[in-house]
Amino acid sequence: MSDAAQPTAAEVRAAAEAVKAALDRHLEAVERRSGEDDPAVYAAFNELAATAEAYDELLYDAYDEVTPFEIPGDDTLPAYAGPEEPSALSVLIRRDYAVVEPQRLLAQAQRVADLDPDVDADPEAGGPGGAAGSVHAALGVLFGEYEPDEIASRHKEFGLEEGDSTLWVAAGDEPAEPGEWLSTPFDQADPQRVVCRFDVSAVFDEELDLDEEIEDEGEFGSSED
Repeated sequence: MSDAAQPTAAEVRAAAEAVKAALDRHLEAVERRSGEDDPAVYAAFNELAATAEAYDELLYDAYDEVTPFEIPGDDTLPAYAGPEEPSALSVLIRRDYAVVEPQRLLAQAQRVADLDPDVDADPEAGGPGGAAGSVHAALGVLFGEYEPDEIASRHKEFGLEEGDSTLWVAAGDEPAEPGEWLSTPFDQADPQRVVCRFDVSAVFDEELDLDEEIEDEGEFGSSED
C-alpha cells in the first residue's frame, strides 16, 4: 500500500454500492435497448466501467485486495452523432508495415529508378546514392510509383510485412473545398461521424485460433487412465 492517506471502510463501502447501482442501470439500459448502437447502453457501460475501476482501486488501497473480475477497456467507436443522410464522405485508411527485407526494398526501388531516370535526378527521391541509397529514399520512390492498394497486395515483393490496418468511413455535411484540409488531413477525424469501420489485425486470427483450440479440446478432450 502507498504512503498516501488510506480510504476509510465507509468510502470502500460507498464505492461498492456505486458499482451495484451502476450494474442495475446497465441492465436496465440493455433491457430497453433501442438498437445495436443505443447511446444509453454505451453510457451505462462506461459508467459501470468507471465505478468498477474506482472500487477496485479503493479496495486495493484499503485492504490490499482486488476484485475477481475485470471490466474490459472500451475500444469501440462512440455512438454515431453525424447526419442521418450524409451528403459527403471521407474514407480514412491506416496501414502499418514492417521493413523486413531492406535489400529487397532497395532493389525494387532501383528497378523503378532504372526505368525512369528522372527518379534519380530528383534530390528528394534519393539524394546521394539514388533510389537505392537508403531505405528512406526507396520508400519514397515506391510509394510515389505505386498506388497504396497495389503495395498492399504486393507488399512481400517490396520486402514489407503487413501489420494492423483500419478503414473508417466518416460522414460529412458537405464536400470539402479543394485543398481545405491538406495541411492537417487527419485532424478532423471525428469518431462520432464514423458510419462504419473495417479492421484487420493478427490478433483477430490469434483469437480465432484460440477459440478453435478450445472447441477441439471440448470435442476431443483427452483422458488419463
